[in-house]
Amino acid sequence: MQRHLILEDGTVFQGLGFGAPATTFGEIIFHTAMTGYQEIITDPIYDGQMIVFAMPVVGASGIHAEAYESVKPTIRGMVVHDLAEVSVNRQRRMNLDRFLKQHNIPGLYQVDTRQLIRHLRETGPQKATIVDFADEHAVDQLVATVLTNKQVQNTATPKPYANPGRGRHIVVIDFGLKHGILRMLGDYDANVSVLPYTTSVEEVLTLDPDGIILSTGPGDPRTLPESVLTLIRVLQTKAPLLGVGLGHELFALANGAELKPLPSEHHGMNHPIQEIISRQIFYAMQGQGYAVDDQTIDRKKLFVTYRDLVDGAVQGLRHREFPAFSVQFFPDAAPGPLEATAVFADFFETVEDYVEHYNQQ
Repeated sequence: MQRHLILEDGTVFQGLGFGAPATTFGEIIFHTAMTGYQEIITDPIYDGQMIVFAMPVVGASGIHAEAYESVKPTIRGMVVHDLAEVSVNRQRRMNLDRFLKQHNIPGLYQVDTRQLIRHLRETGPQKATIVDFADEHAVDQLVATVLTNKQVQNTATPKPYANPGRGRHIVVIDFGLKHGILRMLGDYDANVSVLPYTTSVEEVLTLDPDGIILSTGPGDPRTLPESVLTLIRVLQTKAPLLGVGLGHELFALANGAELKPLPSEHHGMNHPIQEIISRQIFYAMQGQGYAVDDQTIDRKKLFVTYRDLVDGAVQGLRHREFPAFSVQFFPDAAPGPLEATAVFADFFETVEDYVEHYNQQ
């Protein structure tokens, strides 16, 4: 069935529909990863967004249990150049079309995604809709649509839960947690407690954590309540703390820095990152619409640890006084290169040093 993608600026792209035959609205962004489409469309950071994939063919590996980043995808749509209708996955379980139908998510294929991505590079993210007919009514409806800014509330857990292990006790503050972080913590046999972002300082400290992680998440961190920043300011003084993605941005805000929207968002697994102290270069997965404003960093509190080599954006921060640090990129490699996973090794080394120092007192 022929369907249409309409952008907020009036540009129309034509294609064929797959997935659910629903009409949808959302912010449209593009993703340059060449693999890992299931991890991407189930990642909570894309709540309320439509994703345009740069990879030429999507769907050949099907859907399988090991690649979920959340139980239920909350994207609003996906746009691809070509769709592999038959899964060549050896497990042969479910194809992408059926998966999207189950979750009422529309898709569009046979679209000139190269032209669409070039257009989005110039205009930046904007509202979009997938409809059957590209008429004036559809355009007017798109312009009148107000997108939600409650993405964290939509994706974060409302209640605490445990992911048990026999190692160090790590508390994860959930802002839209992706499963890749829990898998990495499982590799270290961590005993994990996941808490909602509305939790109090007392609730966290009652659990006596050996370390704390501020999770990834969707949306603009500046829309979250001041109580979240207050929570971070206290927790960073109590135990080793690692912020990832949205957690990195909140860590920066809590320590006086400001954020700025990126003119062209970073969504891909091929971003070159440089560690400042070692000058080592590696590639990592990114999914960010905001960056820490370099000019607003209080150098007496924080110093920059990583930078993006494409545009120089800040990709990591470390506190000068407390065992707290953060990274903008995703070090869990789900999907993405394994090179960035050293961040978790650094975190657990910090946790061990903290526990040893605490036991000696």
